Amino acid sequence: MAIETLPNKPPSATPSIALWLVLLAAAGTFAMTMGTRQTMGLFLSALNTSTALGIGSISLAFAFGQLWWGLTQPFAGAVADRIGTGRVILLGVLLVALGTFITPYMTSTAGLIFAIGVLAAGGAGMAGPSVLMAATARLVPAHKRGLASGIVNAGGSFGQFVMAPIAISLTAAVGWANAMQWLGVLVLLALPAVWVLKGNSNALAAQAAAASGQKALTAREAIAQALATPSYRYLAVGFLVCGFHVAFLATHLPGVIAACGLAPEVGGWALAVIGLFNIVGSLAMGWAVGRWRMKSLLSLLYAVRGLAVLIFLFAPKTPAVVLIFAAVMGITFLSTVPPTAGLVAKMFGTANMAMLFGIVMLSHQIGGFLGAYLGGSVFQATGSYDWVWYIDIALAAGAALVNLPIRESPLPPRRAAPAAA
Repeated sequence: MAIETLPNKPPSATPSIALWLVLLAAAGTFAMTMGTRQTMGLFLSALNTSTALGIGSISLAFAFGQLWWGLTQPFAGAVADRIGTGRVILLGVLLVALGTFITPYMTSTAGLIFAIGVLAAGGAGMAGPSVLMAATARLVPAHKRGLASGIVNAGGSFGQFVMAPIAISLTAAVGWANAMQWLGVLVLLALPAVWVLKGNSNALAAQAAAASGQKALTAREAIAQALATPSYRYLAVGFLVCGFHVAFLATHLPGVIAACGLAPEVGGWALAVIGLFNIVGSLAMGWAVGRWRMKSLLSLLYAVRGLAVLIFLFAPKTPAVVLIFAAVMGITFLSTVPPTAGLVAKMFGTANMAMLFGIVMLSHQIGGFLGAYLGGSVFQATGSYDWVWYIDIALAAGAALVNLPIRESPLPPRRAAPAAA
């Protein structure tokens, strides 16, 4: 089932080289911001040793970052839709770099929340998937949006695959604090994307609306229409579960592996394997969007995820088992993004997509807050992560079911604008 073809013609005229430049810019930006964020869990133990705040308190900073990353995206998306993607990405990249660089200087929970949760996570939200996916949807032909979203999403996974070993190597060479600061500097490599992805969705949408005699929806009308659509609400609920799972793994998988008595390097390589196999999952899912029903793809991903966790709980905890589990998790990790973004584009078009997908990402990050925070709190209270895994399995089953009633069809055409007197 192909994603809705929109009336605007400029993207379909994009030359092949320019198309790949757009994809490289969006995927590269996501690689730097996502790669940095997803490797922060490697520093959790070092931060705890340095600050003596406790795993629970440090997990709160990571959890707040998950929530703030989501909270920034609807607003960043609305701004990008109106004044341009480039400006939003510029500010976002600079904030990620600053927040990551100053984190080693923070010695209190409030300081860690400010550096990790407000600056770095907020910047990553501004230069995150809602803005990048919407920019890509605006700049590529409609029939290539599914694959394009898969490529952009794979960029985030590639960043995780590359940045985790870099973080491990830098930590061994210069210490954890300097390693974190070098990661902050590396994020600045995303700045050239500002010029490639400039422009805004509303300008094209206004031109298309004027040409067709239709009235474009305002931001408030678009939000009201989306929230009144049951399928949009089901999509957001399912994505909340995805956020719980992703944030728990990104923040606590190294701790889970350490609790199994395995070497810290296994935790770093497990995160890298997740990133590597998420590239495979993202590209495969981007290809599958438009060929199968997107809601069915989402249900399948959540079901596989829950089953894999269940098997992992009863399997022997060896390095090979951990890496196989990480590979399966990688395939399902963020491959939920292409069909989720595709459903938003199909139901509502691209005019307000950054904002509407940002709201869905906010739901994702509410789940992320719970996953990151409960992981640390449950471990501190019980000395085990088992109860978090049980919750994760139950949520995965619920997400697989809640996506089934989604209706994959565009909303009714907008009413025509009243004729001039």
